[in-house]
Amino acid sequence: MRVISGTARGLKLKSPDGLNTRPTTDRIKESLFNIIAPYLQDAIFLDLFSGSGAIGIEALSRGAEKAIFVDIAKENFNIIKHNLTLARVLEKSKIFNLDCLNAIEKISNENIKFDIIFMDPPYSKNFIEPVIKKIKEKEILKNDGIIICEQHIDDEIPKIDGLNNYRIKEYKTTKMVFLKIYNGGFH
Repeated sequence: MRVISGTARGLKLKSPDGLNTRPTTDRIKESLFNIIAPYLQDAIFLDLFSGSGAIGIEALSRGAEKAIFVDIAKENFNIIKHNLTLARVLEKSKIFNLDCLNAIEKISNENIKFDIIFMDPPYSKNFIEPVIKKIKEKEILKNDGIIICEQHIDDEIPKIDGLNNYRIKEYKTTKMVFLKIYNGGFH
């Protein structure tokens, strides 16, 4: 696994051992970052279910101002910190070793709002809807921000009041669902 583009281009990242994480393939990552490129410069980026931190690190490498990483596994926390240090972006980062719902609560208490929220939870575990509802409840997405959910191709796309599924990009076994706040926003 490596950083594809930007200031850390070509850097090989450490990834967690075992089958508990699924790194996003380079092909999917390249496609994702081509889609979000117009939103990335100076963005505040949230990487939920971070694993190795590769997506947030790619965002920082490509011009995001700050990234917050969230993963419940202690091993992943240590790997993310290691990778951030390797990529020389630790000072632009914050890592929460918490479950996503508690991390969102903590982020909200710190009054942080995001331009881009990326989540890649374990497939077919129904994490996406409760996490998005918590994002909505705590209002941590900027009004012009986007949420990107990586999920299994067969998983249901969440329908959340106040959000519009404005783009879906499908791959062999994976799809990326892009969500934006519409008109009235989160009310």
